Amino acid sequence: MVEREFWVFAYGSLMWNPGFAWEQRVPARLHGFHRAMCIYSHVWRGTPERPGLVLGLDRGGSCRGLAYRIDPRLEPEVTDYLEARERVTAVYLGKRLAVTLEGAGAAAAKEPPRRALALTYVADRGHHQYAGRLPEAEAARLIRQGRGRGGLNTDYLESAVRHLAALDMPDGPLTRLHRLVREEKR
Repeated sequence: MVEREFWVFAYGSLMWNPGFAWEQRVPARLHGFHRAMCIYSHVWRGTPERPGLVLGLDRGGSCRGLAYRIDPRLEPEVTDYLEARERVTAVYLGKRLAVTLEGAGAAAAKEPPRRALALTYVADRGHHQYAGRLPEAEAARLIRQGRGRGGLNTDYLESAVRHLAALDMPDGPLTRLHRLVREEKR
């Protein structure tokens, strides 16, 4: 009998700052969603009057991230923590989606990659904080103005680009946006 597993898929700050105990961390890919600066931040990196922009999973494409395998006995505790962290304004929807585990020992064993159901948080396109795909100049303007409980929005973008590169998961659109934000600050 296979033990029930509990996985969490991370695509942004949960990748480098999960805030929960985990047993295994592997690169993973989620199909059907992509990482994007598509959420107006009204709390952590902006305010309702001067919103910033933060990452969300939006429909279409695919996203490389990390999957965390967590002791199933910790599922209620971790889920409560993630709900409090990710759903401050309910702009994210918690979903269990199939991910491909890219580094779960399959490559060494020459087996096909393994799939697992993972809890992740996707953008709610019906929420008033859903920004969608903004022109780069508008996205850069919002990021430059954003400041909230978590600090400057420019620091958030810098951290995301730096951490994704360090994890060997560079994100072209985020890197271009980061470059534009830095150029405009000068």
